[in-house]
Amino acid sequence: MRLHSLTLQAFGPFAGAHTIDFDSLSADGLFLLHGDTGAGKSTVFAAICFALYGEPPGGRDLLLRSQHAPDGLLTQVTLDVTLAGRRLRIVRIPAQMRPKRSGTGDTQQKAETRLSHWTLDSDGQGRFEPISSSHQEAAAEITDLLGMSRIQFCQVVLLPQNEFTKFLHADAQTRRDLLGKLFHTHRFAEIERWLNDHSRTTAKHRDAARSDVLRLAERIHQAAGDDLTVARPAPTDEDAATLTEPARLWARDLVQASQSAHTRALEAAKEAKSLLGGQQQAEEAARELHRQQTAYTAAHEQLALLHEQAPHQDAQRHRLVQAHRAQQLATLLHDVTTATGDHSRRETAEQEARAHLLPEHAGLDAAGLESAEQHARAEATVLTTLVPEEDRVRQMTADLERIDAERQEFTDQDRTARDWLEREPARRQDLQDRRDHARQAEEESTRHRQALEGLEARRAAAERRDAQLAKITTAQTALTSAEVTTRKTGQDYIDVRRRRTEGMAAELAATLTEGDPCPVCGSLAHPDPAAPQDGQPTREDEQAAEALHEKAKAAQSAAAAVLQELRERAATATGEAGDSSLAELTAQHRDLAAQLADAAERAADQGPVQEALLTLDREHEDMTRQHDTATAGLSARNATYDTLTIAIDDLNSKLTTARGPHPTVAAHAEHLTRTAGHLKDAAEASRALDTARQTLRDHTTNATRAAHDQSFGTLTLARQALLDDTTLRAIEAEIAQWRESQAAHTAVLDNPDLQQAAAQPAADLKAAVAAREEAEQQHTRVAAAASLTGTRSHDLHKLAESLDATVQRLEPLETAHSTARHLAELVTGNSTSTHTYMQLEAYVLAARLEEVTAAANTRLHIMSDGRYTLSLDDKQAARRSKSGLGLEVTDAWTGHPRKTDTLSGGESFFVSLSLALGLADVVTHEAGGNPLDTLFIDEGFGTLDEDTLHTVLDVLDSLRAHDRTVGVISHVPELRRRITHRLHVSKDPAGSTLAQLTEAAE
Repeated sequence: MRLHSLTLQAFGPFAGAHTIDFDSLSADGLFLLHGDTGAGKSTVFAAICFALYGEPPGGRDLLLRSQHAPDGLLTQVTLDVTLAGRRLRIVRIPAQMRPKRSGTGDTQQKAETRLSHWTLDSDGQGRFEPISSSHQEAAAEITDLLGMSRIQFCQVVLLPQNEFTKFLHADAQTRRDLLGKLFHTHRFAEIERWLNDHSRTTAKHRDAARSDVLRLAERIHQAAGDDLTVARPAPTDEDAATLTEPARLWARDLVQASQSAHTRALEAAKEAKSLLGGQQQAEEAARELHRQQTAYTAAHEQLALLHEQAPHQDAQRHRLVQAHRAQQLATLLHDVTTATGDHSRRETAEQEARAHLLPEHAGLDAAGLESAEQHARAEATVLTTLVPEEDRVRQMTADLERIDAERQEFTDQDRTARDWLEREPARRQDLQDRRDHARQAEEESTRHRQALEGLEARRAAAERRDAQLAKITTAQTALTSAEVTTRKTGQDYIDVRRRRTEGMAAELAATLTEGDPCPVCGSLAHPDPAAPQDGQPTREDEQAAEALHEKAKAAQSAAAAVLQELRERAATATGEAGDSSLAELTAQHRDLAAQLADAAERAADQGPVQEALLTLDREHEDMTRQHDTATAGLSARNATYDTLTIAIDDLNSKLTTARGPHPTVAAHAEHLTRTAGHLKDAAEASRALDTARQTLRDHTTNATRAAHDQSFGTLTLARQALLDDTTLRAIEAEIAQWRESQAAHTAVLDNPDLQQAAAQPAADLKAAVAAREEAEQQHTRVAAAASLTGTRSHDLHKLAESLDATVQRLEPLETAHSTARHLAELVTGNSTSTHTYMQLEAYVLAARLEEVTAAANTRLHIMSDGRYTLSLDDKQAARRSKSGLGLEVTDAWTGHPRKTDTLSGGESFFVSLSLALGLADVVTHEAGGNPLDTLFIDEGFGTLDEDTLHTVLDVLDSLRAHDRTVGVISHVPELRRRITHRLHVSKDPAGSTLAQLTEAAE
């Protein structure tokens, strides 16, 4: 990938249009991007990412639309780039609000993508020709040429040193997350998850089968009961081994024990049944004797009672004779009774009928009543013809009331609409003023928010600056103390060495032995060896003094390194924070935050106001329509109201005469019809009473004559002797039953079997019944026990079969889960059978990380002058933690590996830079091998000393020697002197600007 030019328009902090000529900027292969904090240096790379992928870098919350840009200027990014040998021009316009081309207000601008490629025509002239305007087609084309995802691109094209320093010092899980995204190893994580899920699934199925076994074991235990026991223990959930073959054997033993118990219960039931039969026969004999004795005693007692009833039976026979004589008069007596009742009813009916007559009709006979009836009916017929007219008046009156209500409703609607339309202009003006104020507040809050972001960065830098300055004082004191100690130990070491040198002859003399040559002169004789002085230093004393001096020098070097690092950090923080104090920046931040909150609160009114204006427009249309409708409806209703009023007055004058004293014409006609009905009823009742009176006289005379012929003095005596058929049959039955009972009881007393039973002692039926009930209860208990044992034996047999089938299903599930769990533990690094606890994805990533460290060491060897080498640390982590993604650095000066977190700030920088460059090479190769001709390196150079900085820049020069362009994003002043081509970003309240600079231009 090689960049040619980039044009930003209303993008991020850049208000206008700015073009970056990368061809001229990267002429030397190395350029510097520098400027104020928060001016928009990283936005340049974000724009490149947005042009290529349609999205800014995923880790940044970037506002694409510039808040400084004028409303009519669209946000747009144009990138001229060569990808895999093809030169393309990419134009991206994000979705945004823009002013309407006609009228007022804003409208939605849809996102656009335009992709063109460079071609030569027949004349050899080059130009860009469009190839696609589809988001999907352009994305597919660009991704195929780049060969990497957006996450990979952002990681290998922009090398953020702070992120790689975190990666260098991170734990295995953090490295795993980053490398997993870059190398797309999520499929191995999916395998781990699938195996874990499969393990849980097989465990779930196994546990379900175990639960089935335990549930069946519980049912078997319940079916067996507490009285049925076997030697084998029951299966339990505490010991899974008891849920297979031991469970089968336990159930089989219970089935055999239940069958034996059932056999014993059947034998006991047979014996109880034989005993019950004997007791039933004894009870039957006692019951028969008791029946015979009771029958004899009862017959004797009943016959005595029948003799006492003889006088009553004679009276009943006399009454029966009288009744038969009166029976011959029954028809005549019935006629008299019927005639008497009919006369009474007719007389009552005639009185009731005359009670409903008017006073003027009370004295009329039947003929007069009929004449009055005919006159009333004729008058009612005339009035009935006028009843529809009265209904018509009521309908017209109801219509008149409805029309009057509608007139009032239209009047109210018209008044409401006129009042609203009169108030509407003032309301609209008020809302428009509120909208203008909210828009101004929104622009103000945008300016405050951008200024607040920059101030926040400066305040954080001021905090770091003050903290580093405080530490510098302490570090200076420590360095001064270390220098004093070094000078003192150095002087001591020199003194010890001088004294030892001066007394070296005595030290040599102490080693001389007679007969051995002198190491100085070679003589075998030593006549006068030198004697040592008091306090003569030895070789060990000199070595100890030298060791103290070296230790002091090392402490001084460490204190100097700490002080240098603190000074560098303080200088970097001062460059970012400026000269303002932390208190001043905090006060500015507090004031600006308050202004932002106030502006945001006022800007929040824009949405409600816009909605209120839309609502006001809809209400204006509704009220205008309501006013027009009410005016037309009121005019029509007034005309109809006047016409109905005149018609109602004409009809009321005619109906008043027809009503008379009644409320309505229909009521008057109904009254006349009711009066005619009363007259008719009274006439008919009068004629019926005369007929009934004559019939009663005739029947009474005939009945009296016949009663005298049957020896009854009066009709009353004849009626008293007369009995109904039911009573006659009851008396006859009573006499017959008395005679039959007397004969039956006499026959019972004459029976020789009963006489013989009566002579025996009284039967003890209660004792016989008690004995039979006891035998029956015993038989019931034993039979129930036999039935229960049979049911239990059957149930246990069925449950044992079910348990056997469930165990057969459980055994392969146990094996399947054991295998699945072993595989899951193996790929997740939890298996006890492995020595290294490494997950599958970590194992794959470890191989990738090994490639990255190999590529990183190529640059690291140069940057560290051959001192440091990165290597993969896959040693076992503590407490069975996951292993495989550890990093360590081998120091060639000591020959021992070191932890990466022991590196100094400058060392961490160039090690992490090497790691970033190595990762870029490996990811590029992994993504398809398309060369990345342009790289960006973001910050971190401020931690390097001057010599190391030059060494690192030499490595970057080696990158451009391989036809790579490197863009450095940094605040370090030394880089401005070393790098001639620069892109400067500056900011002001109107938005950020870009300027390309060269050393000659400056």
